[in-house]
Amino acid sequence: MNDKMTKKPSILLLYTGGTIGMIKDYKTNALRAFDFTQITKNIPELHQLNCKIDSVSFDEPIDSSNMNISSYQRIIDIIDLNYKNYDGFVILSGSDTMSYVSSAISFMLENLQKPVIFTGSQLPIGDLRTDAKENLITSIEIACARKNGKPVIAEVCLYFEYKLYRANRTTKINAEQFEAFISMNYPPLAESGVHLNFNDFYLHTPDFTKKLVVRKKLNNNIAILKLFPGITFKVVESVLNSEELQGVVLETYGAGNALDQKWFLKTLAQAIQRNIKIINVTQCIGGSVSQGHYETSVALKEIGVISGKDITTESAIAKLMYLLEENLNVKNFTHYFENPLRGELTP
Repeated sequence: MNDKMTKKPSILLLYTGGTIGMIKDYKTNALRAFDFTQITKNIPELHQLNCKIDSVSFDEPIDSSNMNISSYQRIIDIIDLNYKNYDGFVILSGSDTMSYVSSAISFMLENLQKPVIFTGSQLPIGDLRTDAKENLITSIEIACARKNGKPVIAEVCLYFEYKLYRANRTTKINAEQFEAFISMNYPPLAESGVHLNFNDFYLHTPDFTKKLVVRKKLNNNIAILKLFPGITFKVVESVLNSEELQGVVLETYGAGNALDQKWFLKTLAQAIQRNIKIINVTQCIGGSVSQGHYETSVALKEIGVISGKDITTESAIAKLMYLLEENLNVKNFTHYFENPLRGELTP
């Protein structure tokens, strides 16, 4: 993947917080963030990489559990400000919400033509058995990779434990294992072993004639409603009647199935009539919603529930936040949600 250009690629590391940049307080055994400059001190191997690395950190690194829209906007502002000066970006953040955050960033960057790689770790960088070093070093290598003078990766990705994924296809599935993430409905974009192998067929190829468009506004007046056997009218009503609610990710069973009781369908229909967008997403880790395939999902389609197809819940949340700010009519909103904008679902 090396080209013959003599200019070293330049990479900007952005530390937002998370385990990868933490140390243990031995009095309390709790993890706390430390000065980001210590990360490069703890990984002298970074000096062996054939690239120029600069770093920047949030003024106050935050735990990933505290990520919100303002955090997304801070990340976007830093990328936007430095976009012309660097060949790639590596974003370090906590893994707990990384799929949510990286999915949102993918929708906020339209016509992206450079790599934006999210990574982190399950153990602090100073830990003897840490996974932080490999994740960070390989993420930088991926961000540097070029072919015929163009970046190999030109989209928002997530790298963890030897695999590179399209970020908006990922879900965190394990809180203890190093293999913390999975992408059930889309293959890895690259795998790291003795060699760093890219799966070229699955990579996004950008239109290099278009300019980057940065979308900084998101709408978080949304909710997740996860169905379970025995869910009550009061619970469903309380969610759908939430003040200022504009969108709902409805986690259904299997291929998009839900109870077909009159009270349930009526409550959904009334919400849709109030212009609340309801997205049907399967609770299953893998597979796709297929509204109308089974009788129990026919009614959802008829009342105007939008199919999320094989999108993840994390990506559905991000896409809702993005599209709700675009002031689309129902027909256009449905069209754009049910079709891929950043490779987040299968058409």
